[in-house]
Amino acid sequence: MIEIKNVTKKYGNYVAVEDISFKVEESSIYGLVGYNGAGKTTLLKTAAGILKPESGEVLFDSQNVYDNGKVRSSLLYVPDEVYFVKGASLQKMGKIYKGYFPNFNSKVFENMTEAMGLDPKKNIGSFSKGMQRQAEVVLAMSTMPKYMLLDEVFDGIDPLKRNLCKKIFIEYMAETGCSMIMSSHNLQEIADLCDHVALINGKKLALNVSVDDASSAYVKYRLIFDRDIDKSIFDGIENKGITIDNKLATIIVPSSFDNGALACLCPVHMDSVNLSLEEVFLNEMEDKNYDISKIFC
Repeated sequence: MIEIKNVTKKYGNYVAVEDISFKVEESSIYGLVGYNGAGKTTLLKTAAGILKPESGEVLFDSQNVYDNGKVRSSLLYVPDEVYFVKGASLQKMGKIYKGYFPNFNSKVFENMTEAMGLDPKKNIGSFSKGMQRQAEVVLAMSTMPKYMLLDEVFDGIDPLKRNLCKKIFIEYMAETGCSMIMSSHNLQEIADLCDHVALINGKKLALNVSVDDASSAYVKYRLIFDRDIDKSIFDGIENKGITIDNKLATIIVPSSFDNGALACLCPVHMDSVNLSLEEVFLNEMEDKNYDISKIFC
């Protein structure tokens, strides 16, 4: 189990993340989402023991990660920026990893390299960005980690190999009980892979639920009227967003909302759907209310 307990991390006077707590159970993949600069990478680096928090702690099976070589040898942090020894081949990087990670599995390394279609003797610097990310995945999985922290690991990988990586992560988790935290801007990937999702907004945790619960937290109603309407018709109704297009209205409300209040508005048609994870994300973020018309004035 991974436990993030009341973690706050600062850079000087700047608060990067504040009082964040959540747990990642064994055989679980936890999705971490948030806008650029929200603190996802800082939180992952703190969880990996690279950064020391100002307060709070990160525990792996009840052991603190910071300055704990035993814990850190059983976890693998894959950063959002690729790094390899200059001029090294994937084969050479495998030897380096084998010397550092006691559980490095040479057979898994060979199988993963073949599955990704990578030349192990070729200079990794000559690989495309996507191929370098694939090489990172090969090395990461070959260490046979008990815990994995993945920062935008699919960035630049083509759809075919991305789908292969997803299957490999799920299979590995099922076989070993590995606990994973992964950040991504691709919310469909979070929905496909993760069983829980945490949203960082304003340096704090704004949402911490199962993926299924996140999608059912709000309901989107679409109403068609026999007359033109404006937003004032919904005055007094708690909502997370309203759009009006002449006779068509869309309103987002909590899932506990009693739609009788909408029926009383006498629409000629009304239906509802659960929000996608992306819609939940957008509705939980701070409302900027930009006036787009002023951009090109």
